[in-house]
Amino acid sequence: MKKTKGKGSASPKASGKEKVSAILMLLPSTILLAVCSIYPFIWMFRYVCYNYNGFKATYTGTANFSRLASDSTFWKSVGVTFEYAGLKILFIIPLALLIAVILNLRMKGHSVQRGIIFMPTIISSAIAGMIFTFVFATQNGVLNGILKSLHIIKSPVPWISSTDFVMAAVIILAVWGGVGNYMLYFTTGINGISEDCYESAKIDGANGLQTFFYVTLPMLAPVLKTVLMLAITSAFKDYESIMVLTDGGPNNRSMVMFLYIYHVIFGTTNSSAQVQIGYGALLSIVAAVIVGAVTVIYLQLAKKLDKVNG
Repeated sequence: MKKTKGKGSASPKASGKEKVSAILMLLPSTILLAVCSIYPFIWMFRYVCYNYNGFKATYTGTANFSRLASDSTFWKSVGVTFEYAGLKILFIIPLALLIAVILNLRMKGHSVQRGIIFMPTIISSAIAGMIFTFVFATQNGVLNGILKSLHIIKSPVPWISSTDFVMAAVIILAVWGGVGNYMLYFTTGINGISEDCYESAKIDGANGLQTFFYVTLPMLAPVLKTVLMLAITSAFKDYESIMVLTDGGPNNRSMVMFLYIYHVIFGTTNSSAQVQIGYGALLSIVAAVIVGAVTVIYLQLAKKLDKVNG
């Protein structure tokens, strides 16, 4: 008798065609990843032991490593980055979750409100920085004008020219620019929660606050874990809006590490110092290691918490 192949089994020829199709579909993105991400990262290792200005490379041995060890400005920028990231996450995640929960109540005009809150995320970071230079201006600034009209302050607050207030200014800018993005993640997560869970809580007599803490929040745990990871990595890499708003000042109080690296590699408009691509490459690698270490620590903690809750 002749053996017949089942309908569910695929012939080797068809399987081979599927593999070729999959490779062809993945090839463009793989090439783009290799050219735009992997190659530049490998390229940086080439110049960590050189004094390179973009035209001429001079071997300096361990001079860049010695400079790194004694570079107080860079290590201060690392501390500022941790402070900035911690404060940004502390404010932006609870606020995004609160907005998502409130707008999920289906109030009148909730779709328009959601669109307005999300709109800042599509604005360029540089443009946002320029907008907030007018908001935080000491004289005739929008924020100082509002605060004075409400009789909260008597004299103008130097938001971006004082070391006491500049961190608050960059955090406000960061929260304004990113809260809509995380709100959207939380909204998607809340919409994925079954209505049966809420009906059961209602039958058991749970009020709105109890429903949030015992139904919504636990069911959002997987989304929250992902959002936190994205928020951490994003906060550590922020620098464009800060560069436009304060350029790291005053007195390096808002100098995050990637902004400092940008200054080292490309120079600044206020300095005639030669660009230092070799040293900047070393700083970039150190910054990547720091961000990677923070991400790994967070993932390990999240895994342990999952085991405990499981």
